[in-house]
Amino acid sequence: MSGARQGGWSCPCPGVRRWLPALRWLPRYSLAWLQLDLMAGLTVGLTVVPQALAYAEVAGLPLQYGLYSSFMGCFVYCFLGTAKDVTLGPTAIMSLLVSSYAFHEPVYAVLLAFLSGCIQLAMGLLHLGFLLDFISCPVIKGFTSAASITISFNQVKNILGLQGIPRQFFLQVYETLRRIGETRAGDAVLGLACLAALAGLQAMKSRLPRAAGAEPLAARVSYLIVWTTATARNALVVLFAGLVAYSFQVMGAQPLTLTGSIPRGLPAFRLPRFSMAAPNGTIPFRSMVEDMGVGLAVVPLMGLLETIAIAKAFASQNNYRIDPNQELLAMGFANILGSFVSSYPITGSFGRTAVNAQSGVCTPAGGLVTGTLVLLSLAYLTSLFYYIPRAALAAVIIWAVVPMFDAGIFRTLWRVKRLDLVPLCVTFLLCFWEVQYGIVAGVLVSGILLLYSIARPPIKVSEGDVLLVQPGSSLHFPAIECLRDAICSRALAASPPRYIILDCHHISSIDYTVVVGLAELLQELHNHGLSLAFCSLQDTVLQVLISADLEGFEHFSSLEEA
Repeated sequence: MSGARQGGWSCPCPGVRRWLPALRWLPRYSLAWLQLDLMAGLTVGLTVVPQALAYAEVAGLPLQYGLYSSFMGCFVYCFLGTAKDVTLGPTAIMSLLVSSYAFHEPVYAVLLAFLSGCIQLAMGLLHLGFLLDFISCPVIKGFTSAASITISFNQVKNILGLQGIPRQFFLQVYETLRRIGETRAGDAVLGLACLAALAGLQAMKSRLPRAAGAEPLAARVSYLIVWTTATARNALVVLFAGLVAYSFQVMGAQPLTLTGSIPRGLPAFRLPRFSMAAPNGTIPFRSMVEDMGVGLAVVPLMGLLETIAIAKAFASQNNYRIDPNQELLAMGFANILGSFVSSYPITGSFGRTAVNAQSGVCTPAGGLVTGTLVLLSLAYLTSLFYYIPRAALAAVIIWAVVPMFDAGIFRTLWRVKRLDLVPLCVTFLLCFWEVQYGIVAGVLVSGILLLYSIARPPIKVSEGDVLLVQPGSSLHFPAIECLRDAICSRALAASPPRYIILDCHHISSIDYTVVVGLAELLQELHNHGLSLAFCSLQDTVLQVLISADLEGFEHFSSLEEA
């Protein structure tokens, strides 16, 4: 980690080091690392507390559940994670999914965290992380871009101070525009001011020149103050808005919509509830699982996808490696144990991970500091959260999710491969209807395009003294009919009849259906007085064809020999 030397103390049992990655860096932990990890952990903690409150609003849950979801992942990942920069906790994407599948019920949200963790843990133990590879980049971009718009517009009602706006996107747009005349001036002014402050602080940080070690102490201290202020901008904006609201409260006139009371104290450590009381009886576990439906696949997969993508991105930037299957295990344990403290599903946060990396974190121990800060907030500061205006939290959410919208992806795919615009647009548009429909439809469309490319591989046919047929990719059973049609249509139409050579240097494997199709092709050509020879066969393919004992089979080692 962090370029540290390998060596020194080593765990006597290599298997323990594999399952407990903290043993790889803990024996070499130093005071210098501790100082940097403390600084990074505090900085991330100042970011996560206001974001946690805001993301609970996105999830449609009481605000304390955002804090309940923000500390267990930090503790678990410290011992089980393999990327020093990654921080686990509530995110905008996961909160949106929880809103869709937990029906704004905390019992459903906590149970969803438990079941998602079990699925993620099983995937890690069974090494099923490769399943994430079937979710293509256009699908991910379509989902995140739609989520950016959905989440942002969902917060417009809080910026405007409107009440009773439905959560379904299209109804939300209609009702917001219809009732825009009811806007509360105080909320609107404060919300826009918070957005402007966040934009200004972020611009200031992006243009801040790096302080060199040779500069005077005053310059370095000034740099540190400005950098910390800009990095902790969410906390500062929320604190400023809270002071404004408190001032109005003292004066006896409150023009702002406040967060309200948040229960004080730490959540109880207990098993998640596997049933829920309802006005007409009790909803059993089976019915709850049926209600969540496809969410039990979408939530764990999207959580893993987000975490592993973030871990890989920062690992490549900082020259260390991660273990994807270990990341699956860390995510699984984090969600399972998190559900014991009333957490909803969590995943890696790109924004907080970036803050962690920029703060110079050396090991995952920085997460211990972040988690402790959240616990202290729950224990001692929840009474102060009463005065946080909802417009300020809405501004924090909007500014966090706006960068998720990637307008350039449409132009990029138009230049690179226009067919990829199909799953992108399908996912993007359907996510405004229902998130699950968008993701599932995008994956299905991507899968169909993938299967089509396998079933219809590029086949080049060249006519000369011989008829040379060159498949451009490997040969699988859906493609054998396409190959037979390409060869027969050209061979039977050629005048005079030509010897046919099938160049197989791109074919690395074949299955039984392909063998049967080739046997039928040889027989059909033989009935018309034509011959087919194979060349450039790879060893594995050659052994299969020889074992099949095809009638009329002949092959050459290279095209020149043929």
